[in-house]
Amino acid sequence: MNREEALTILESQTKELRSQPYEHLRQYLDGAVVVEVFGSSGAQYQIEIEAVWDHKPESDLHILVSIDDGTLWSSFAPLTDDFIISPNGTFVGE
Repeated sequence: MNREEALTILESQTKELRSQPYEHLRQYLDGAVVVEVFGSSGAQYQIEIEAVWDHKPESDLHILVSIDDGTLWSSFAPLTDDFIISPNGTFVGE
């Protein structure tokens, strides 16, 4: 996996998710969503997006984002990013 390319894609995806409202991000509570994208090198990557309640239901959402290239090694050790958003739309811990 091209680590630099994957990190760039991961950062871009996380930035896009952070621009979405809390109510929209709740959709990821239903289970992980996998999106396939291509890097500028032509390499294919899988991005997984998932949400979990941070402490209790109907409170802060913890959004988890990971990326790998589908190879065995990277699927066991994907690159990851995350953030926590409160119902009022502010980011927790920042």
